[in-house]
Amino acid sequence: VAPGGFLPPEEVKERFDSNCITPGTEFMDNLAKCLRYYIADRLNSDPGWKNLTVILSDASAPGEGEHKIMDYIRRQRAQPNHDPNTHHCLCGADADLIMLGLATHEPNFTIIREEFKPNKPKPCSLCNQMGHEVKDCQGLPREKQGKHDQFADTMPVSEQEFIFIRLCVLREYLERELTMASLPFTFDFERSVDDWVFMCFFVGNDFLPHLPSLEIREGAIDRLVSIYKNVVHKTGGYLTESGFVNLQRVQMIMLAVGEVEDSIFKKRKDDDDNFKRRQKDKRKRLKRDQPSFIPGGQFSPQALGNRSSPQAICNPRQAAFEMRMHERQNSTTSASPNTSLTPDSSPSLGGGIKRKPEDSDSEPEPEDNIRLWETGWKQRYYKNKFDVDASDEKFRRKVVQSYVEGLCWVLRYYYQGCASWNWYYPFHYAPFASDFEGIADMPSDFEKGSKPFKPLEQLMGVFPAASGNFLPPTWRKLMTDPESSIIDFYPEDFAIDLNGKKYAWQGVALLPFVDERRLRAALEKVYPDLTPEETRRNSLGGDVLFVGKHHPLCDFIVEQYKTKNTEAVDIPPELCHGIQGKLTLNDNAVLPDQVVQSPVPMLRDLTQNSAVSISFKDPQFAEDFVFKATVLPGAKKPAPVLKPGDWEKTNNDGRPWRPQLGFNRDRKPVHLDQSAFRTLGHTMPRDRGMPGMYPNAVPLAAYGSPYARPLMGTQQQIPKLLSNLRPQESWRGPTPLFQQTPQRTAGAAPLLAWNRVMQSPNQFQPAQYQGMGPMGYPQRPEDRMDRGRQV
Repeated sequence: VAPGGFLPPEEVKERFDSNCITPGTEFMDNLAKCLRYYIADRLNSDPGWKNLTVILSDASAPGEGEHKIMDYIRRQRAQPNHDPNTHHCLCGADADLIMLGLATHEPNFTIIREEFKPNKPKPCSLCNQMGHEVKDCQGLPREKQGKHDQFADTMPVSEQEFIFIRLCVLREYLERELTMASLPFTFDFERSVDDWVFMCFFVGNDFLPHLPSLEIREGAIDRLVSIYKNVVHKTGGYLTESGFVNLQRVQMIMLAVGEVEDSIFKKRKDDDDNFKRRQKDKRKRLKRDQPSFIPGGQFSPQALGNRSSPQAICNPRQAAFEMRMHERQNSTTSASPNTSLTPDSSPSLGGGIKRKPEDSDSEPEPEDNIRLWETGWKQRYYKNKFDVDASDEKFRRKVVQSYVEGLCWVLRYYYQGCASWNWYYPFHYAPFASDFEGIADMPSDFEKGSKPFKPLEQLMGVFPAASGNFLPPTWRKLMTDPESSIIDFYPEDFAIDLNGKKYAWQGVALLPFVDERRLRAALEKVYPDLTPEETRRNSLGGDVLFVGKHHPLCDFIVEQYKTKNTEAVDIPPELCHGIQGKLTLNDNAVLPDQVVQSPVPMLRDLTQNSAVSISFKDPQFAEDFVFKATVLPGAKKPAPVLKPGDWEKTNNDGRPWRPQLGFNRDRKPVHLDQSAFRTLGHTMPRDRGMPGMYPNAVPLAAYGSPYARPLMGTQQQIPKLLSNLRPQESWRGPTPLFQQTPQRTAGAAPLLAWNRVMQSPNQFQPAQYQGMGPMGYPQRPEDRMDRGRQV
């Protein structure tokens, strides 16, 4: 640079846009190819996959993955040859998987999810080193720790752990919680589970905002269950049936919640103020307990457990002089707490200065113009959130009707499948529970025959303009061209309403809603610009079934390809573990004795393939068919896991519940009487020694040592006390060896009781050991007689 040269151009780093993990992108199309290759490779090489039937539903098939699995389970349950005791296992971390599993009413359903461990150490994303975060990174190369770098900080390796959620156990808890007596109608546990799932939608789901008065962290589910059990006697029945809502009964529940909305908002404010006050007092207490001055520099305290070895002190006289001078200067001014005594010129030994934690009191609180805890909260809510007056009854009813439609749609989605691909909730906020008046006559029907978006159309509806590189060029232009008819769908800047939260990611993104008709009209002009490959990616796909050569269904599928049967055929249930559906030939099928090309350059092609694939379609039903939400006939209820003590807080005798200690449930606890407590108080040492030390404990004597210290007078009383520690009616054997007073001898090993027993079992044994075995246990009479004969 000094002689007039030029800096090299800055290297453009490749950035991974996570939006590419969306159906319709080239990334997801390549992922589907990799999954097909992986399944074929496992079926050919892994013995564990020998008899498995694998069904792949990639991103080209519309719908959420978990809901496609639920739709498969519902349709298989409706078949006459279905085994009602089939075990289901679903892997995923979404909370709605629990609700979906309960909605199937299958007795054997397990959810597996990876265990999340918070505050798990991870390396810096800039330098890939441990010990600091990105904000503290200085970009320095890692120093070599040891001659061979054997002391370097490494990422702790731990095997991934999983959590198994057995829904049969959850059903036991729900049965205990939801069972009600003296109902005017017959109690049905399965129907009450459906009502519980429905009430959880008010707290929050993926399609509707939660009601302002119901927060899950405030125990909203427990509150709803309590109101439900109090009101269900008046409703005359359950709230739902097989995914359909009885709005008249729901209205009674919601109005009961609305009666306590005002008290909920006031309690929320009180709890929030109390929490802030406690946190402030805690910070003041910690600040008060900290030292006023912290020595710095070479004499600064070092944290325990630091792997880096402390550096040697250089020129201690000069360092001490600088510390004294710095302290003398600080003494003339008012020093604040935690003032460091490190001179400004002294180098930092830690390689960086840790940023001082920010005081949460200094952080600006989000502006709250609603003030739900004050009178007039409903008027302020509708004015600030919807920009309408609360007296506009027509608008409020429109919001409530849209929310009621959403509740009906979500429940139908969980129990019957997608009721309509066109429905959406057209507001960013939810109404109040007290607004649910007159909802019994609101329509809850949905448009039939609706079709989902195609993959590229879906991308146009969910992508921002910044991710337009995943779309065809002419389609991308609709996002950025100022003259585009849908340019308002893609704002470069938009507001985020914190809505009472603290962080932006918790707020509500005030994005405009996409008008389906306007979007389709704009895309009609650019459809001719698609390439054949893009046209293929823009088409809706289906499911593909894979089996190996050892599977009973393999020969049946191979025969379909040999005869080139173009019609759909039914799966013989006896050949496929009871699975039923339709099979049709696949143009891109995996066939035996044909090479399966690897989609990744680093992997080999499968030249000796024996797996086969074919298109699969679930059993079809009429559009008005209703899948019954009940336990199938013949299903065996799993053995109960919970015991009465798992939910009872007291024992049978009324004493407070205590956790089980050890593995023996019937172990009797040991109790002391008053005299034993008095003896213990006089015997045990008081205020002597350090915590955790036992100054009067007798050290163990070496074998045969003549220097064993005898017990003191107070210690000799302990064996008498220990006799009171045994349960009543228990066998009292000889005094334990460590409690016996050893005898001092001259030049010879003391003849302890156990030593005498080992040398001569009968001749020198004391009277208290007569009839005892070598280890001090009582002998049977016949054993003693045999010993007498041997002698």
